[in-house]
Amino acid sequence: MKVIVTGSLGNISKPLTQELVQKGHTVTVISSKPENQKDIEALGATAAIGSIEDVKFLMAAFTGADAVYCMIPPNDYFNHNLDLMAYYRRIANNYAQAIGQSGVKRVVYLSSNGAHLDQDSGLILGHHSGEAIMNHLSDVAITFMRPTSFYYNLYGYVDMIKKEGFIAANYGADDKIVWVSPTDIATAIAEEIATPLVGRKVRYVASQELTGNETAGILGAAIGKPDLKWIIITNEQMQSGLEAAGMNPQIAAGLVEMYASLHSGALSEDYYRNKPTVMGKVKLEDFAKEFAAAF
Repeated sequence: MKVIVTGSLGNISKPLTQELVQKGHTVTVISSKPENQKDIEALGATAAIGSIEDVKFLMAAFTGADAVYCMIPPNDYFNHNLDLMAYYRRIANNYAQAIGQSGVKRVVYLSSNGAHLDQDSGLILGHHSGEAIMNHLSDVAITFMRPTSFYYNLYGYVDMIKKEGFIAANYGADDKIVWVSPTDIATAIAEEIATPLVGRKVRYVASQELTGNETAGILGAAIGKPDLKWIIITNEQMQSGLEAAGMNPQIAAGLVEMYASLHSGALSEDYYRNKPTVMGKVKLEDFAKEFAAAF
């Protein structure tokens, strides 16, 4: 198959490209950075250098493809001029327009756990909007990938652990958190690309379910802090902490609302109704080695 991969050499797209090439697919990777071309080609793929803000570029890149993997790259949460929800809608519309005009019939779209909610889910509303936009496409088979909480989000607590000796957030502690590795997401995406589909499908991807304190215990053991604890703070404390760090207040509010929804259990309700029958292979103990090396 001829497959287009967006997301350049990111945490999901790089292992996805490696797996697709290994399985014999012809892969083109879209990247906005010309300096990535050599590294993309070293994976056995072709580089298409351009911007996902450019619909004409996307349409040209998608034309003739058997399948496209679409993801919305992360943006700068510390940019106080960024309207993050508008960014999500714009890129999703660009993808939808390019898919419709290029004639692509098979799409795998990276969404998120909680995308079933139309309110009270904070930043995840951007993925809810993205799914809605893609659903307007006719005669296109789409798998919506809904991964859970990424292991690498835990890197955001490194400074806190060093300075305070604990993890603090408005979720966690005894809450059950469903974690996922980007490598496991890439494997699931590769499976979906190779699977014939008519219509729409939602697929959740997860690697391990742990409480916040179980998570802290595993990380603590890896970094030589076996007593590491995860404590709950209020939404207001979380908001003020994020703003004090320089985050866009609107985005900080979206994060706080998202985590509050995770704390209440609302964010993961649909996950538990449709959870994967097989969990991913990468466990937190595996990630903890990388975390310790970075720590």
